[in-house]
Amino acid sequence: MLNKIKSWARRLKRDAHAIYLAAQSPRVPWHARILAIAVAGYALSPIDLIPDFIPVLGYVDDLIIVPLGIWLVLSLIPEDVMAECRAMADEAATRPRNRVAAAAIIAIWIFAAAALGWIVFAHWGPR
Repeated sequence: MLNKIKSWARRLKRDAHAIYLAAQSPRVPWHARILAIAVAGYALSPIDLIPDFIPVLGYVDDLIIVPLGIWLVLSLIPEDVMAECRAMADEAATRPRNRVAAAAIIAIWIFAAAALGWIVFAHWGPR
C-alpha cells in the first residue's frame, strides 16, 4: 500500500512538471495553457491555499485540489504533447544535481540569517 502511494506521489510530481513544460508548447490551446500555468504554479509552489499546519484541512489541497487540477489540465492537453513532456520531465528528474550550487545557495541563506540576527541583536539587544 505504501509503495502504491509513493508511486502515485512520484507520478503526480512528474505530471506537475510535465504540465509546466506543456504550457510552453504552441500545440496546446491557449485556455489549457492558462490553466496549466495556474495548476503547475500552485502544485510546485511552497505556498498552499490552506497551510499544512492546520490539522486535517492543511493536507486537503495536497490530496484533493492538486490532483483534481492536474486531472483537469491533462484532459485539455493533447496526448502526444503530454507524452513528450512526460519524457522530458522524467529526464529532468534523473539528471544529476549540482551539489556545489546547492551548497552555495545554502551558504547564502545561512549568511543572510546570521546577518539578520546580528542586525536585530545590534538594534534591539541589551544596552
